[in-house]
Amino acid sequence: MKIETLSTFPGMFDAVMGASMMRIAQEKGILEFTARDLRDWTHDRHRTTDDDPYGGGQGLVMKCEPIFEAFEEIASEGASKPYTIFLGPQGEPFTDALAIELAARDRLLFVCGHYEGIDERAYALADKILSVGDYVLTSGELASMVVIDAVVRKIEGVLGDEAGAIDESFYDGLLEYPQYTRPAVYRGMEVPDVLLSGNHAAIDRWRREQSLKRTLCLRPDLLETANLDAADHAILASLKAAMPR
Repeated sequence: MKIETLSTFPGMFDAVMGASMMRIAQEKGILEFTARDLRDWTHDRHRTTDDDPYGGGQGLVMKCEPIFEAFEEIASEGASKPYTIFLGPQGEPFTDALAIELAARDRLLFVCGHYEGIDERAYALADKILSVGDYVLTSGELASMVVIDAVVRKIEGVLGDEAGAIDESFYDGLLEYPQYTRPAVYRGMEVPDVLLSGNHAAIDRWRREQSLKRTLCLRPDLLETANLDAADHAILASLKAAMPR
């Protein structure tokens, strides 16, 4: 997969894309990443990418001209047009299902806003507008890093354990079960006996129950769309009956 970003602060991606799985994915040749500097498509000596908003108001708005010119040049460089993503509060909420969908694409381009926002006309270039939550960030660079990380880990061959993504939160609509490692006892806190038993069937049952319990207690809204079978519904009924009223 090829992922490109277009922003006024391309250096912000250096640390994230040069470490951990993002670095390994690039070393394996699974991911090709390029951070593009929007200022390369400006035409004044100050390399201006923003201006005062029409109608007045505080802050600055990112100009549409360099975004259009950058997009046209970037799109012409590849064999196919990049699937172009803008980040903004008006966007579709980003989910694990969308991460899987985007991971199937060959080429992604993230256009990152800054300041008070982007000239509305630039959104005509978007194939998808995404939101990472109902809060305000300093820049679209931060939001795009979240999306890129979630997408790249869904690409086959990135995770060392191919089953790893299957066990993660949200894969089947539920939160992940609790995890433990050595030591078995720490400051009086013990690892559940079932995880030390070696009985894999019992461990699998415990993990499913804990996943359902954690989701019921912390994110019950997820249960409305989770992939549940009859056994799951029976477990949930038992958990609900045991809850204090």
